[in-house]
Amino acid sequence: MEEEIAPAAGDEDEPVGPKKSELWSRLGWAVIRAIYDGLPDFQVRRLEGMGFGPFLRLEELAPDVALIQALKERWDPECHAFLFPWGHMVPTLEDAVRIAGLRVDGRAVTGTTYTSYQEPVERLLGLEVRGERSSLVQRTVLQASLGVVSARRQTGEGQAEHMERMTDDARAAMAEEEGEAVDRDLRRFLTLVIGKMILGTRGDPVGCRFLPLLEDLSSMDNYAWGVALLAHLFDSLGTSSRETGVTGFFPLLQVWAYYHLPSLGRGVARRRGAVPLLQRWRFCRDERTLRRQVTLIHNALDTIPFGHVRWTPYVGEDDATQPWVERGRPYFGRDIWLHCFNTVVPLHQRLVGRTLGLHQVVVEFPTQQRAWERPGRSFRGIQQVTDWTVRVREQLDDWERRGTEVVSEATSDEDYYRAYARRYGAQVYKGTRRPLDPEERISSLEGILHSTIQQRDDLQAVVDQLRAELDRAQQMVGGASSSREDPGRSLASVAARAEDALAQLREQEQELRTALAWTTTLEAEMAELRLRPEATE
Repeated sequence: MEEEIAPAAGDEDEPVGPKKSELWSRLGWAVIRAIYDGLPDFQVRRLEGMGFGPFLRLEELAPDVALIQALKERWDPECHAFLFPWGHMVPTLEDAVRIAGLRVDGRAVTGTTYTSYQEPVERLLGLEVRGERSSLVQRTVLQASLGVVSARRQTGEGQAEHMERMTDDARAAMAEEEGEAVDRDLRRFLTLVIGKMILGTRGDPVGCRFLPLLEDLSSMDNYAWGVALLAHLFDSLGTSSRETGVTGFFPLLQVWAYYHLPSLGRGVARRRGAVPLLQRWRFCRDERTLRRQVTLIHNALDTIPFGHVRWTPYVGEDDATQPWVERGRPYFGRDIWLHCFNTVVPLHQRLVGRTLGLHQVVVEFPTQQRAWERPGRSFRGIQQVTDWTVRVREQLDDWERRGTEVVSEATSDEDYYRAYARRYGAQVYKGTRRPLDPEERISSLEGILHSTIQQRDDLQAVVDQLRAELDRAQQMVGGASSSREDPGRSLASVAARAEDALAQLREQEQELRTALAWTTTLEAEMAELRLRPEATE
């Protein structure tokens, strides 16, 4: 990036850039943490047994809005991956479980969706939904049911005092003895956590499509909520690039980028050894405008040397302190479908074999193939009662089989680079500058040349076929090409245009070969300069 980013004085976690960021308020992190701190000890133990403990103990991370927006603009909804000059990158289940601390093993978060949730919301939460055909509960009403009537700071109230007041209010409202009231309190809190943080919506209300799963609280420890989080995030990334920000737990994207793309310099390491790994980072403050930051991030991503990308950043981690990682390990390194009710999206681990320490093999890049697939988006069908365990049985079976293990016999990444360049070309560049990287340029030119040769061969076959048909047509009319009814006249015109196009392709092929030879020579000269000892002064 062009300028060095230095932390400013003051509260290190205060958001800078867009003040009172929409992303910052969307998670409701501070309120949820205050209520969590006000829960009775036995409720905290219940949440720990359900697997939510590590996630709920996370401290708030200031949102890096520019980084999140830049990443979203590089998301390809067809293959569910980021497109960078060095290839695909995808947040995986290992990233999700290590960074957020939510389990990624167990039962898929799925079931039946309904046209109205009024009955379960009244019965399980003692509240009301926004409308007759709605799955949304007012956030303020849900918070008030947990004791936090007002989450606004009072005049002259500091952050610590604000949090203490909300915690005291929540503690006073919670039932202390086990029974229906206790279960209702826990369901309300889980609805706020899941509907606001894990599966957050773009607006203020809290979604509760998952509420039927909360009816039997004793089974909550069976579900893979980290998988639902990742599926929801993928779905949000696939929305129109004109929509700013993402819904869901976007801090996962931030910390994923901090680990895999350290050259961006967007995060500052802290708290060495803390787990989950989100605890180890804070956002590096940036005083520049949001648009300027996004542009600089794109420029940096376009120029990062391939060798500076960290594909395996977790090597050497002490997994003994992260039991949720050990439980999820059987699901790592596999192509698998991710489930969150009507959101069912693929995790293409095979596109990022380098995260497994493998050379990247050439694969068929995923595209939309089936009528029910909408790239990057969830299934549609929530306007009626739908049992997703039936509707997506094939994908659910895949999850229960733990997907397909990714293997690679490739000895280098070169073939992949060529195929990647042929498929995406200049699409992988988003910045305002185009650096000369000879190695990348060679791979790109080779890919384009290969594609041109294929087009040339295909067009040559068409020309040969047209010429053969023209010869037959001329023989039919005895060579009388001037006749108005001469069937060869139109064929001759088409053949002539095809031959002109073929000549242009051959000319383009020669230009590409010349450019490739020049770039290859330049790379050799640059390599020689890099290897040459520095002149002694």
